[in-house]
Parts: sequence; C-alpha cells; structure tokens
Amino acid sequence: MKILHHLTECNSTNDEIINFVPSILQKEDLVGVYTLNQTQGKGQYGNSWEINPNENIAISLAVSLDRFPFAVSIINYYTAIIVRDFIANLTQIHPKIKWPNDIILNQKKVSGILLEKKNNCLVIGIGINVLQQNFEHFPKAGSIYTQTHRSFEPHLLAKEFFEFFANEIAQPKTEAQILEILNNTLFKKDEVCVFDIKGVRQNGIIRKADAEGYLWIELEDEQLHKFYHKEIQMLY
Repeated sequence: MKILHHLTECNSTNDEIINFVPSILQKEDLVGVYTLNQTQGKGQYGNSWEINPNENIAISLAVSLDRFPFAVSIINYYTAIIVRDFIANLTQIHPKIKWPNDIILNQKKVSGILLEKKNNCLVIGIGINVLQQNFEHFPKAGSIYTQTHRSFEPHLLAKEFFEFFANEIAQPKTEAQILEILNNTLFKKDEVCVFDIKGVRQNGIIRKADAEGYLWIELEDEQLHKFYHKEIQMLY
C-alpha cells in the first residue's frame, strides 16, 4: 500500500513527512508528501533548493530501510536513476546524472535529491523544476519547460512521479545494475572537463563512479584519482 499527501505550503517536505512516518509506515509501504510551495527547501550537503510557488515540485518519500538493503551511496544513485528515467519518459530526451545525484537536461540542472535517515526510515527529498522560466541567480539551473518548451501540470506530474517511483521499487534493481546504469548515464563521462580541486583548476576525464560514492577522474598526470562529493567541483 502507498499514500501521497499534498500540502498547500510548507518549509520543507523532508521535515513535514516525519509527522506521517511513525504510524503510517506500519500500514503503508511508501508514504509521500508534496507541495508546490516549499519555503525553506534543502539540498544535498547543506545546499539550498529554492522553488517558485506553483511552478515546481518538492516531494519527499519515506520508505522503510528494510526495502533498500544498500549503502547510502547506492540508494543515492538508484534514486537519481529513477528520477532520470521519469523525466526521460516524460520529455523523450535522455537526461544525464551529474555525480552524485543531480539531473541534467540539455546542460541544465532540473532536479536535485536529498537523502536522510530518520526514525528507521529512509526519507528521499526530490525537487523537480517544471514550469519556472527565470533562473537569474542560478545560471546552471533550468526547468523541464525551459529545456523542452513543453508545459506539464505540476500536481499531475507529482502524482505520476509517485506512482512511477512506487512501481520502480516494487521490482528493485541489483547493486550491479544500478552501477551499470549510473555509469552509462554520467554527465560528461569520458570527456575532457575542467575541475576545481582545492582551489586549483585541472583538466580531467571522468571515468566512473563506484559503490562507495567516489568519483574516479583521470587527471593531467594520467593517473586515476578518486574524490568524494565537495572535494572537487566541475566547472562547466
């Protein structure tokens, strides 16, 4: 069983969903909360996630940790794959996953993900930019509309995504499958890119992401080096 709640407005869907989790997860396999007006959204590793009211979706999903017998890094990848596949089906364009879990559509970030463990549950927060057109303060961001010139109704999209997510986890992929799909859809993989590493710019080539959450990059010394999130920044 599964249930999706709608909130007219909230600070953070990840915070709000905790109010539903303790009792409901005893009866439901998947609990969701979404809003089109999130006022204090959070992104991964302390980043902020801001959305314009009624133009974008903030949705949080809670599942028992027993449903995901993987390391957090693998769950992170798996969630990104599900979001990526949903947007691909919707737009008929193939988005990329910017390590570790941003969704890039035609060179612009249209979705971000935040994972948290609370009360023996995994809480997955997802932001999807749907209709927003102005990203003056976030030049690397875009929306499904800006990248495709197609309009989708956000309420309907939230409900469709909830059903899509539920169907995907009902037939879970293996860790090996998750890693294979991730590495086949990595943004800028096998391309020369510029990275900021501790304030120093270097050229490098992304070769793979691994099960422990590291990104492996071939740098100018022609050696492979591994980095964790926030240890390196791609400049593009």
